[in-house]
Amino acid sequence: MVKAIEWKDGKVIMLDQSRLPIEVKFIECTDYQIIAEGIKKLWIRGAPAIGIAAAMGISLGAQDIRAENFDEFMERLEPIFNTMLSTRPTAVNIKWAVERIRSVLIGRRGESVDRLKEVLIEEANKILDEDIEVNKAIGRWGAQFIKDGDTILTHCNAGSLATGGYGTATAPILIAIEQGKKIQVIADETRPVLQGARLTAWELMQEGIPVTLITDSSAGALMKSGEIDLCIVGTDRTARNGDVANKIGTYTVAVLCREHDIPFYVAAPLSSIDFSISFGELIPIEERGPEEVTHIFGKCQIAPDGVKVKNMAFDVTPHRYVTAIITEKGAFRPRDLKKLMRDNVNLDELRLKP
Repeated sequence: MVKAIEWKDGKVIMLDQSRLPIEVKFIECTDYQIIAEGIKKLWIRGAPAIGIAAAMGISLGAQDIRAENFDEFMERLEPIFNTMLSTRPTAVNIKWAVERIRSVLIGRRGESVDRLKEVLIEEANKILDEDIEVNKAIGRWGAQFIKDGDTILTHCNAGSLATGGYGTATAPILIAIEQGKKIQVIADETRPVLQGARLTAWELMQEGIPVTLITDSSAGALMKSGEIDLCIVGTDRTARNGDVANKIGTYTVAVLCREHDIPFYVAAPLSSIDFSISFGELIPIEERGPEEVTHIFGKCQIAPDGVKVKNMAFDVTPHRYVTAIITEKGAFRPRDLKKLMRDNVNLDELRLKP
């Protein structure tokens, strides 16, 4: 399984996903600014993966800080926090990673600055390791909704490339195959950056999983002809009521699934659920440059000079279109997400059964 990011020998090694599948190139990041650039330019993408990248970027930047005490160290970390937070506004995992790291440091304020630098490296790697285990748990809960012989539609990329490993939306697929189920995957291309064509199709082929690539506009026709049994997507941020922000085009797929009575599942680590936001309209939606729409790979122009472009990177799917949100704690109806905030909640009573 290809690693999207890892800490190695005092550097962060990042797979440049913008070059896939034409070229497999790893970038050695020696300072946090390179990691921030990588997040902005989609060298690394996917909510869990960029949360890991942010944590590693903070850890990397901290190694160069010269400070005499805790307060001075935290003061000099603040610009690094802000740099990471400014890279991509929609995905909540960056904010989650920053808050987690801040909390860990505050809890160890009595330790030396040198030790705090070591703690940051340990915490970043811990976030990576935990993400892999979370994804496997998502896979185990999600696989129960996949039957032998199913054909699964995916949108964008929520596989190992978008996480620490194993993926979110692809984890149930991998577990189902391990269970001996014979399944097929249909990956839509996911314009304008083609994460489905470039990344999902590539990584599924690396795993030997049967995959068919389609244009985004083909999904409805395939649903109508009975060729899709269920859809599983990831998420960059989910509101407390179960509204889901994911790659642009997700809303369209969800509406098509509802029209054709096809289950629409969202694979979401709990870290990507923003319980501070009550509904999806409050989620900030990133808009990106026009060249992603007017050009392919920034080189081949496909639109007339000067045409106006609106390039939203994400859309929000209302919770009423979501069959279940599959987390590491189980699969839940969107309306039940807010109940997870309660103390002593009975998860068995809340979990959606297949």
